[in-house]
Amino acid sequence: MKPTPPGWPRLSSVLVSRDARAAIAWYQQAFGFTVQILVDAPDGRVQHSELCYGDALVMVSEQGGDRDARFGAPGRAPVAVQGVNTQSLFVYVDEVDAHHDRALAAGARVTVPLADHDYGPEHWQDRGYACVDPDGHLWWFAQRLRNPPA
Repeated sequence: MKPTPPGWPRLSSVLVSRDARAAIAWYQQAFGFTVQILVDAPDGRVQHSELCYGDALVMVSEQGGDRDARFGAPGRAPVAVQGVNTQSLFVYVDEVDAHHDRALAAGARVTVPLADHDYGPEHWQDRGYACVDPDGHLWWFAQRLRNPPA
């Protein structure tokens, strides 16, 4: 494979939000994301955004408006479609207990409690939790406790 463009991960995801600006602020507060770029549309909505957590990148897009026409397929936040998720995001963090507490304090709804997950001596062990953000997206956060044997 050829290298990715400088500063760009091989895989990123777009999250559709009812209010992209509010979602971006929440991701900063609850999860510790930083804003790499935020482009305003002429109507005041967020036209494009890139949020980083270490080398991970997500983009936040606002539902409705010209978004559906630009991309050729409608996008909706899970809360706009009875909470249905068609994907979830998984992020490794350094201190999962502190991350969990931060997310909880910001109003994240924990769906899988913080716990150790041991997949056996031939695999790995993580400590993690899952939560739902205000738009209904499912997130998993974990910290690696043990790597698989080499």
